[in-house]
Amino acid sequence: MGNNSIDTISRCKWATGDLMTSYHDNKWGVPLHVDKELFEMLILEGAQAGLSWSTILKRQETYRKAFDNFDPRKVSKYTGKDVVRLLQDKGIIRNKLKVHSTINNAKRFLEIQKEFGSFDKYIWSFVNYKPIVNRPKRYSDVPTSTDLSDKISTDLKKHGFNFVGTTICYAFMQAIGMVDDHTRDCFKCKK
Repeated sequence: MGNNSIDTISRCKWATGDLMTSYHDNKWGVPLHVDKELFEMLILEGAQAGLSWSTILKRQETYRKAFDNFDPRKVSKYTGKDVVRLLQDKGIIRNKLKVHSTINNAKRFLEIQKEFGSFDKYIWSFVNYKPIVNRPKRYSDVPTSTDLSDKISTDLKKHGFNFVGTTICYAFMQAIGMVDDHTRDCFKCKK
């Protein structure tokens, strides 16, 4: 890889287009330990259910504005008036269940912080605070869920979270670097 121009760098095959390439290169699979950012990713992964990730990334800034920069304390206090406002906001996915889920999950997130000291401590305890590094040959070899994402999903649901099915949990794990699934031919693959 003598030439590091963006056009000659080998990436995971899904990282196409400027937005997805930037996300791949700078965020995906990188360990994240800031509670507010973990909350944001959890909410965005839930919002993505049934949609493409690029659809959500295009709206990320609008989501931040709509949901008070993903401050779980503020979001947890949203009322029916806020729900009406959000369901009229064309910059987010205007799905009633997902909007209500975001408010609910903010409340549950705060409970986890209180119980465990931080959401970071809680979520990263599932991997003993160390990322799982996989080296799939092809992206088609990457699972959409695992026994661990099943376990996390079950535990989050037990704590009252919504939109945290096993597939969403696995995508969340990838997004926050709990799992590193960069393919072997990707420049992000640490040899």
